Amino acid sequence: MKTFQLEGKGREVAATSADQKRALKALRKNQEIPAVLYGGEKVTHFVVTVDSVRKLVYSPEIFVVELNIDGKKTMAVVKDIQFQPVTDAIMHMDFMEVSDSKPVAMEVPVVLTGHAEGVKAGGKLTLRMRKLKVKAIYTQIPEKLTINVDHLGLGKSMQVGSLHFEGLELMNAKNAVVCAVQLTRAARGAQAKAN
Repeated sequence: MKTFQLEGKGREVAATSADQKRALKALRKNQEIPAVLYGGEKVTHFVVTVDSVRKLVYSPEIFVVELNIDGKKTMAVVKDIQFQPVTDAIMHMDFMEVSDSKPVAMEVPVVLTGHAEGVKAGGKLTLRMRKLKVKAIYTQIPEKLTINVDHLGLGKSMQVGSLHFEGLELMNAKNAVVCAVQLTRAARGAQAKAN
């Protein structure tokens, strides 16, 4: 997994909710995003700039983040991002501190390789789950999960329960369909003519 360097500066949490709302509104107006780091001895509140997280948020890749908050470095992963529903601007980010001893859950992109038998027979390969949730020590989590579909026949599907990746625990439902080869109209027509 790639490492993403991110600078942040600590922020104070206001005593009242009205003061807190005003402070957060001022931050966002100044192109800053309020963020929280969980998982350490204490919860850390800080801010990052919109420009500094653009390549982290709007990317198909996953990263482990090397956070530098006021000179203190911490390894973390993005846990949650809240977007403004209308403008799609980033409103808030949550990070989870990671260590070499404690497993972390993350969503990892899925990549299909090979040429499915069902596609050769006229079917259409569809990817139903673009990401799978895995649990492992962060150093063992790959950048992507590669699944070979060579043996996937016409009308067949591949479920999470049939997949296995060394050192990773898959967190999705075992019966969830990852990819499938669907019958196309042309394939159905060819089947009907053959019968």
